[in-house]
Amino acid sequence: MAAKPKFVATEWPEAEFVVGNPPFLGIRLMRDGLGDETVDRLFDVYDGRVSREADLVCYWFEKARAALESGRSRRVGLVATNSIRGGANRKVLDRIAVDSRIFEAWSDEPWIVDGAAVRVSLICFGQGDDALRLDGNDVAAINPDLTAGITNLTRARRLAENLNVAFMGDTKGGAFDVPGALAREWLRLPINPNGRPNSDVLRPWRNGMDMTRRARDMWIVDFGWEMSQQTASLYEAPFEYIREQVLPERAQNRRDAYRDRWWRHVEPRPGMWRALQGRNRVIVTPEVSRHRVFAWLSTRIVPDHKLQVIARDDDTTFGLLLSKWHLAWSLGVGSWHGVGNDPRYTISSSFETFPFPDGLTPNIPAGRYENDPRSIAIAQAARRLDDLRNAWLNPADLILIEPEVVAGYPDRILPRDASAAAILRERTLTNLYNQRPQWLVEAHHELDAAVAAAYGWPADISEEDALARLLELNFARTAVDTASASARTTKKTRRKTPGELREQPQFLLPIPGKKQKQQLLPLGGRETVAHRPATATARPGKGRRAG
Repeated sequence: MAAKPKFVATEWPEAEFVVGNPPFLGIRLMRDGLGDETVDRLFDVYDGRVSREADLVCYWFEKARAALESGRSRRVGLVATNSIRGGANRKVLDRIAVDSRIFEAWSDEPWIVDGAAVRVSLICFGQGDDALRLDGNDVAAINPDLTAGITNLTRARRLAENLNVAFMGDTKGGAFDVPGALAREWLRLPINPNGRPNSDVLRPWRNGMDMTRRARDMWIVDFGWEMSQQTASLYEAPFEYIREQVLPERAQNRRDAYRDRWWRHVEPRPGMWRALQGRNRVIVTPEVSRHRVFAWLSTRIVPDHKLQVIARDDDTTFGLLLSKWHLAWSLGVGSWHGVGNDPRYTISSSFETFPFPDGLTPNIPAGRYENDPRSIAIAQAARRLDDLRNAWLNPADLILIEPEVVAGYPDRILPRDASAAAILRERTLTNLYNQRPQWLVEAHHELDAAVAAAYGWPADISEEDALARLLELNFARTAVDTASASARTTKKTRRKTPGELREQPQFLLPIPGKKQKQQLLPLGGRETVAHRPATATARPGKGRRAG
């Protein structure tokens, strides 16, 4: 069999200066825009240099960095959407900041092309000792996230104590969602031929907008991640609906698993559901939101993939996440999305890097610190804040609370009449934090003070000082994690006895053989795709404080 060809990137000609507006294509659209074969080639050629989760424009930045490193170029100026400041995209700027220097940048500028409004970052890097300028101002340093703060949060690392706690919600991959009225019709039907009710596979469903606005009455058909097609078909009405609404689309999916298991969600998140076992509620926050809000969600409700799910049910963790200290951290390490300048909360960057107070970390069961005075103070302040918010969102004189048509689901919150419905439509978390009434401000201040005390900080500590201390705490715990991992890998093993040595295999694998030569082929002309700017993210300085 012939060896699989190995592709290499086409080399740029020598040029003292490189200036351009590389093509933009988001990672989720790259395969549709370029084709599987080209994307796989890119991944292979840039393996270890560009994240496989990065957008197409990042490959141009890495290629320009390599040109500087080889001496083929001296200075570079490129345009990207401002999503390059965060997430997987920012990794190319991390390396540029180490190997070179960013000497001038505009972090977040409007860009209108053919009527499409996006936001972009303009970044200049390379040789020279001229003054550094960011957004038109002289600065002492430019961080990889295109900020000039003394506290460089891009250096924060994920902490072992925070892992396997937060999850992306369920990705359905088709029209599995149904209106509540239809779901209740199915719930009232007689039991199925397998002797089971439709409630086995029907659950309320919430996405990011349901949390920041009023929750819609939407449900979802969920056959889990192990149920066979034969078993699923015994739930007659839901299965027939999915066969009509989902199968035609999924039959065209290029991924075998998605196409062959069309009756299941594409990513049902079994790890998340295992983490939620034994809990009645969990903490959720929208991935993208004008205000960074956290709220409780019943575990009987399926969270959409646009919700980030924190598998904790204690008020202390809830309060820590609601504090302005976690908000400032999440804005500093996160990314920004769309022309609305809305912050994006990601599990790896925003949650897993955040250093919780000593003794109150997510890897500790809540019962172990329930008597800790710090935990009690945070929990009380968080409960009060949440009670006040809920009373504003759903005033007792405007709502009716009714049980679902069958047991086992959260109660329904309904308006008393048409007048109440009109008022309730405006009672959303987004509108609440837009208005920021004084009672909300004071409730947050009380919570922030309790969290500051848990860290041992003064209540009036500045945000810059708090972020600097959080980063130091992140570094300290990262060092402990690294040392622990090193100790595990270098742990001495027991010396084998002569008898054990005689019994072990006396040959080595693999058996040496001839290595086939690999053909070197150029990557091709795909790197000259037409310029195509697209959606972008927003300026940290324009972020709004949230709950």
